[in-house]
Amino acid sequence: MLETILFMIAMAVQGASSASDVANTTAASSVENVTEATSAGESAAPVFLAPTPEPETAAPVFLAPSRQAEPQIPTGKFTTATEVKPILGMTKGNWVAVREFNGQDLIYVTHLWSWRCGLIEMRVGINGAAPEIWPLPICHDDQPAPNMILESDGLPYRSYALNSVNTIAVELVYDDLSEEAAQFDRKGVQIP
Repeated sequence: MLETILFMIAMAVQGASSASDVANTTAASSVENVTEATSAGESAAPVFLAPTPEPETAAPVFLAPSRQAEPQIPTGKFTTATEVKPILGMTKGNWVAVREFNGQDLIYVTHLWSWRCGLIEMRVGINGAAPEIWPLPICHDDQPAPNMILESDGLPYRSYALNSVNTIAVELVYDDLSEEAAQFDRKGVQIP
């Protein structure tokens, strides 16, 4: 069991290209350390303290940009999670709507767009698919109502094949970095 733990630590530290490289390197280092220590009359150093060779080429590491919570100072304009989260929590049943129109299913996110200034991300998944990011329009901080939807913001819906939408999953990330999610079925959100 100790060998398994040490093997996992070695893999994490070395970032080797394959598990066999790590196992062979760890085993070889262990044998060398034991041989040297035994011949010198010392006790052998644990395998995890054995020197690790440098990998020939290091793979690039890509990290997601880190997010920071925005200040939560209520302005009365509903531009922070502190102001928007209670409203969206109480109106969760209105987050999305499905409408059959012109031979298509339209999924509306108008309600979420109307409270978007306290959000940093909205993800929507259709019929069990992994939720994808749906871009949110910018907040119009120069307007009396920053959450207003202007013509330049585009349309708050997407179209799908008629009767193809059965379930909708919505995930929200607020600007205080908290998250909230909901699942909807077609019958519960369909506009007659």
